[in-house]
Amino acid sequence: MNIVIIGGDAAGMSAAMEIVRSPYEANITVLEKGGIYSYGQCGLPYVIDGSIAHTDELIARSVEAFREQGIDARTYHEVTAVDVQQQIVTGIHTTTNEPFTIHYDKLLIASGASPTMPNWENRSLQGIHTVKTIPQMHALLEDVVEAKHATVIGAGYIALEVAETLKKRGLAVRLIQRGKQLMSTVDEQLAVHILEEAERQGIDVRLNTNTLGFIGDSRVEAVCTTAGELATDVVIVATGVRPNTQFLEGTGIHLFDNGAVIVNGQMETNIANVYAAGDCATHHLRNANRHTYIPLGTTANKQGRIAGRVMSGQQAVFKGIVGTSVLKFFDLTIGQTGANHAAITELGTPVHVLRTTANNHAGYYPHVEQLHMCMWVHEKTHELLGLQIVGGEGVDKRIDVFATALVANMHIEDLLDLDLSYAPPYNGVWDPLQQMARKYVK
Repeated sequence: MNIVIIGGDAAGMSAAMEIVRSPYEANITVLEKGGIYSYGQCGLPYVIDGSIAHTDELIARSVEAFREQGIDARTYHEVTAVDVQQQIVTGIHTTTNEPFTIHYDKLLIASGASPTMPNWENRSLQGIHTVKTIPQMHALLEDVVEAKHATVIGAGYIALEVAETLKKRGLAVRLIQRGKQLMSTVDEQLAVHILEEAERQGIDVRLNTNTLGFIGDSRVEAVCTTAGELATDVVIVATGVRPNTQFLEGTGIHLFDNGAVIVNGQMETNIANVYAAGDCATHHLRNANRHTYIPLGTTANKQGRIAGRVMSGQQAVFKGIVGTSVLKFFDLTIGQTGANHAAITELGTPVHVLRTTANNHAGYYPHVEQLHMCMWVHEKTHELLGLQIVGGEGVDKRIDVFATALVANMHIEDLLDLDLSYAPPYNGVWDPLQQMARKYVK
């Protein structure tokens, strides 16, 4: 049995190792476009300010380690086409330009996603970067050695993390966002606190500003925007990602509206013997029972594990996600899980929106910090729908509790019955989630 995996990072290698550990006998070939396997992409921004000393620390397992497990782990093998009728993949070795063709009995597409680069004028100038791979981070690190000013375009997770770490490295930082707030997925009232933190930390935030292009001869010298020309030494574009699925054109594999491969709970596509997982695949949103696309390392590893088990003849189902995430931004933590305002509006769900500001632990204990919270509850059934928190320590704890409650299909009344831990340095006698429930439940 020949199993071919396209992509050597989280989803692909989770699947490969699951197959290796099973009693299933298979020849596993992994085709990785780059030269590095299995590393923590989410840690890349923290190399900028030295929180992580070197990108080598992000590598979970080397190519050689996978080869020792009997996996034919290939590097610099870029897949350019898949023939689902003949069950072959074709491509090119990116360093030698030699073509290759490989037959598969089962195929896993785990090709990940790449940063988007809008069609801006002069976007190929030196000094303009995206941050998704270790080589891209190395290029950025070389560029910021002598830079004094950096411009970050975007206002999502990567944009905020990069803005913070560049600032901590000692650069002056400008952040350009075409929308009216930072973190577009966050409740508008909560987003105010993110803006305040950015400005308090000395970030030059430009909201409602569209990027038009770049100015420079061979190297970027300024960003051209609707607010004028803004001088800078280096630019980081963090406007989102798109699934790496262009090579599937003409295969008949069903794709989501953004190009992600549509999969079921067994990670199967609509084509026999073809599976997909990770940032190139859709993710089942369990509380809304529909496909979505929220590319995170946690989900990629889980989907890869399920794909590996199913491909090796075992029973397994990926039950989906509720959309849980957390982000550190200077002295703030930003967490969210479940549906947000946009999703609820799209579905037309009748909701109560609850907002409060609570202490992260007992108010009389030193160093208390505030948690600004927004909760969505179904107006008729009282079912929990979503939660967002912006604040100090303890955001992650409440988000994880609420994510568990969502998976358990709990209602707001149920929060009052939770036996949550209490000691003055960690909590009040009523957890902030329960404080919100008490105000709602009469």
